[in-house]
Amino acid sequence: MTTEIDNSSLKTIESVAYIDASGQFPEQFEGKIGVYAIFDEEKVLQFVGYSRDVFLSLKQHLVRQPQLCYWVKVQTIERPSRTILESIENAWIAENGSVPAGNGDDKEKWTQPINVKELMTQEEQANYDKPVNDEMAQIKIIKNVARRVEAEILKVLEARGLQVQMRFNPKLKEEGLLDLK
Repeated sequence: MTTEIDNSSLKTIESVAYIDASGQFPEQFEGKIGVYAIFDEEKVLQFVGYSRDVFLSLKQHLVRQPQLCYWVKVQTIERPSRTILESIENAWIAENGSVPAGNGDDKEKWTQPINVKELMTQEEQANYDKPVNDEMAQIKIIKNVARRVEAEILKVLEARGLQVQMRFNPKLKEEGLLDLK
């Protein structure tokens, strides 16, 4: 029986631009199972992860950490196997010589929806905390904060030349969370 991985060294895999010259994502990873390494503008490793759909995961990471997602390296496999994926992920982190921030202290920022409550301005926080506020008023404030943060993210991505429309999950906004639909 043969295994289906060649467990390529991270150094030997070609870097692909997160956003190409025409403002598109690397669509060759759509629907692909694999491990991916995300690098910042200076090609410093920021995060290593794996997914059943690398393309969708890359989009989520770009929205969550737009300032750190410039380059990506991907190793795909044919059939899902957590053991194989984790093995490649661990090998790449070891090859890097240190745990990237996105796999350490900042893991939640890379893997969880954006909590906009943490990004409230002082004025938004004061309005939210007012004792006269009822639950509906707080939901409205949170949704407005989510819309503001979403607009800021989209502005950053537009400035980077992204031509792909990003659609956030509207139901999560009421909970103060931002994530793609």
